[in-house]
Formats: sequence, structure tokens, C-alpha cells
Amino acid sequence: MQVHVIDLSSWTASFRYPNLISGVQPTLEVPPVSTVLGLLNAAAGQYLHHQKLEIGYYFQFDAKAVDLETIYQIDSTNGRATNNAKSNIIRREFLFNTRLRIYLTDQKLADYFRQPYYSLVLGRMNDLATVEQITTLDLPKVTYASRLAGQVIPFRENYLAGQIQALPKYFTDTFPRQNVGTEPYSVISHLTFVKANLPAIHDKDLGKEGTDIYLHQLDFSEHDQAV
Repeated sequence: MQVHVIDLSSWTASFRYPNLISGVQPTLEVPPVSTVLGLLNAAAGQYLHHQKLEIGYYFQFDAKAVDLETIYQIDSTNGRATNNAKSNIIRREFLFNTRLRIYLTDQKLADYFRQPYYSLVLGRMNDLATVEQITTLDLPKVTYASRLAGQVIPFRENYLAGQIQALPKYFTDTFPRQNVGTEPYSVISHLTFVKANLPAIHDKDLGKEGTDIYLHQLDFSEHDQAV
């Protein structure tokens, strides 16, 4: 199967848990699908109104650590922000020396990364990412994936082992933004391999024995009809 592959790297990355408010902000060990689609928007310089999209990705990091970060808490009145703010310090997890490989079947989307319009970030605005290379590969298909790692897999109908987290597929371009297609996902770190009754493509260049990559079949047509 022919796919267009984009390799990105960053010194740091952080993917916060949705709707989690606490004194410590942990990070997911794999970016959500919405984060990867956000990178497509940043590279394109516009909000992309996808109808149907086929995309896969693989993420890995060298280490996880905790940093102290200053945040500013802003008061609001009747839902509107005021000029009253106070600073606070929180502990935030982050990932160090990360690599993200994106697989696309649409060459036009891959070409956006040749000259990204906006900065590419893996989490916070200071988690800057660099495009290392863009290639086109012919990768073999596998009927039953045996080496899934470094990605998220829809939990429904698959029920894979690992951390389960509700994550959005996309966000609207409205204000305020709205989640599109939130559902549970199995978050599979690159540190472990999972077998599944799922079709995938095999990338022999990832790991000693290669890694199977699940291609998400995203359909946003029902959402467009609803709005």
C-alpha cells in the first residue's frame, strides 16, 4: 500500500488529559487523533474541513519527566474573562526527545508539511516540532496486527489492553470550539506491543522487528449534516 510518510521530531511534548483539572497535569504517552489533525491544519495554514480521511501515526519518546510551570488563573464574570488574574505553580509532566511519524494516503495533505504555514507544536506552544523528512513508501498490509505500539486504537469493538481514555477526533472552528466525535481509545505506548484482530500496515523501520500501524478511517460527514 502506498502511503506518504512525514517524520517530525521535538525536544519536548505534552498531551494533557481532557477535562482533567488538578495540582498535577500528567501527559498521555501518545498524542490523540485531534492533535495530529491539528498539525495538518497548522501546516496547511487553514482549518481543513475533512469529509473522510485515512490516517495513521506512530509516536515515541526517550524519557518522561516533571517540570514546574507558572500558570495564570483569570477570574470571570457571567462567563466573561476579567482583568483580575493570579499566578500559581503546577507540576506538569512532559516527554523528552520525541518522534512522530504520520502516514497519509492523500499526497496533498502530505505536501503541506513541505512548507508549513504555522509553527508545528506537539502540545504546548513551546513544544516546537521539526519536519525531518517526507517520503513515499510502499508498505505491506497485514490482516491481523501483531505489533501495535505508539498509537491510539478505537476501544469500541476492539477492546484492546492498555490505558483507556475518552478523546476527541477533531475540534470545530467555532468559538468556543466543540469536540467532534469523542469516543474511548486504547492508548498504547511505544514501550509495549499489542496483538489485535485488526488490519494494519507494517513499517519494518520502526523497532527491531517493525511495527504495525492502524489506519484510522475518519468520517466527519454526519457531523457536517448535524451542524
